[in-house]
Amino acid sequence: MLGEVNGEACRSYAKKRAKRGGARRDLEDLRAAIGLHAAEGYHREIVKISLPEKGQPRDKWLTRSDAAKLIWTCWRYREMQKGSRRPTDDLKVPTSKRPLRHLARFILLGIYSGTRAGAIAAASPIPAIGRSYVDLERGRYYRLKQGSAQTNKRQPTVPIPLRLLAHLRRWHRANPEAKHFVEYNGKAVTSVKTAFKSAVRLAGLGPGISPHTLRHTAATWLMQRGADPWQAAGYLGMSLEVLLNTYGHHHPDYLSDAVEKIASRDPAGERKAHVSPALSGAVIPIRRNDA
Repeated sequence: MLGEVNGEACRSYAKKRAKRGGARRDLEDLRAAIGLHAAEGYHREIVKISLPEKGQPRDKWLTRSDAAKLIWTCWRYREMQKGSRRPTDDLKVPTSKRPLRHLARFILLGIYSGTRAGAIAAASPIPAIGRSYVDLERGRYYRLKQGSAQTNKRQPTVPIPLRLLAHLRRWHRANPEAKHFVEYNGKAVTSVKTAFKSAVRLAGLGPGISPHTLRHTAATWLMQRGADPWQAAGYLGMSLEVLLNTYGHHHPDYLSDAVEKIASRDPAGERKAHVSPALSGAVIPIRRNDA
């Protein structure tokens, strides 16, 4: 009940949940639900939600070789099945099925556009309600699903990089009837978490890599290449503050002015440094003969 919600209850839940990030997200959802409940006039009392402290932002990203390895793993992998129905025969052989090929497209879209997973899965060359429209003629990616309201998760319309646009046009020519760029067995995907986890394992990459890592990778590559932070933030659909706080240290100009100044020589400062502190501000008497 709302009357039972207090700081102690929130801290107890966070402790039971164990994962601080997950507990914080759950409690944020609860806070939003309580706020909506109050806005609709169902209660008037103030109900406070105590949130765990935010964890450090994730900075896991893929190098170009890691990304290439992951894409080729998805493209080449073939499903393994037992070659015999005998219970004692555990030998598995590769089949003609390619269960991870759709992930290769997903990864390319994620790395070169920095788009969130939901908008990638909804990307379509055909405009329709519930889809993120990709205009192949003009090279524009309308990431916000048609018919959806804008939220805090910014999804601005952006131009498509030429390299990615060439892939998208080729995919559409190969299968003009496909309603989405990323499909599995002819249907749009709803989640790639399980398949992505398998691909990361097969590629031999380290832990902590998820579909959202593709967005981190796009932001990191933009900063490493010296992109203008304001334009990079607009392209990725994130605030400038978040971009600089999380990825700014990858920029080649990060703190460069401070590093240059700390090691430079200031002639005026050096002259001042040679003045004895004992003489600083002292009145030195001058005799007439000295004049």
